[in-house]
Amino acid sequence: MSQPMPRIAPLMPPYPPEIQAQFDRIMRGAPPLMLFRVLAGHGRAWDKFRAGGLLDPGPLSLRAREIVIDRTCALNRCEYEWGVHVAIFAGAAKLTEEEVRATVQGDAASTCWSPAEQALIAAVDALHARATFTDEEFAALSAHYDEPQILEVMLLCGFYRTVSYLANGLRLPLEETAARFPA
Repeated sequence: MSQPMPRIAPLMPPYPPEIQAQFDRIMRGAPPLMLFRVLAGHGRAWDKFRAGGLLDPGPLSLRAREIVIDRTCALNRCEYEWGVHVAIFAGAAKLTEEEVRATVQGDAASTCWSPAEQALIAAVDALHARATFTDEEFAALSAHYDEPQILEVMLLCGFYRTVSYLANGLRLPLEETAARFPA
């Protein structure tokens, strides 16, 4: 059964050489994601997306970064991006099946998380719900993460909320190799 097409048509191969080179850099030889193919068909959107600068590692560990991204995407009901990240990064980030499931079905009190990770989940949840932290939430986050890391958490939450808007609003079909939300 074929997947439905997104609301805005993606670029189809062969890609212009400069776009192919960008895909090659980002995807490291894998086929480009549907999200990238849609955005790359619109120069300004593609340039602004890539200029977000959050496709690099940054000051957080891979594990903390992926917890933030996975939780943000789960809260936004963005199975597309959540599934891509789980499939590509969960193993390298050493996220267990229980932890992956908790990004969707758990909360900051889930016992699978360390105290630092509980503060991280609480921060993501607060930003999602209220676009800010209480003094207590910020203090809990500050007990485990320094200022550059806290700024990265906020930037990642905002960036991946935008990615969720794009993937959900465009009705991107799920990538074949991506994980699926737990039942």
